[in-house]
Amino acid sequence: METQITPLNIIGIAVRTTNVNEKSSIDIPQLWETFLSSGIQERIPNKIDGTIYCLYTDYEKDYLAPYTTVLGCAVSSLNDIPEGLTSVSIDKAKYSKRFAKGNLQEGIVFNEWISIWNSDLKRAYTTDFEVYGEKSQNPENAEVEIFVGIK
Repeated sequence: METQITPLNIIGIAVRTTNVNEKSSIDIPQLWETFLSSGIQERIPNKIDGTIYCLYTDYEKDYLAPYTTVLGCAVSSLNDIPEGLTSVSIDKAKYSKRFAKGNLQEGIVFNEWISIWNSDLKRAYTTDFEVYGEKSQNPENAEVEIFVGIK
């Protein structure tokens, strides 16, 4: 499903990673662990709501090249960025909207990314992101929205 999104400002924590040699399968879970165990969400000022965003941005080339993963929340202002946190702006753009549904512990989000990587989507490789909102609160029966930037 193709959709337009309005710009969003995100504050959170980041890691530079790559899908080569499954490095991201170590780095991204560690980022989540840090985010959840260190109270990062509570440190983010001017949050719009409790939704968590997982962004993939600063692609060097494509999904096999290095990129940055940012885990954070949408904010109303980037005027106050606490030390140790980073900010990213998601610009208005065209996206393909996907859904991962089921048990988060069974890799539903990663499995949807495999489907995306193997698809014929004309990806923009600007910023892609996952949305962990109200429908993702029950990890055994979650729904995560995935937005993939397209040309």
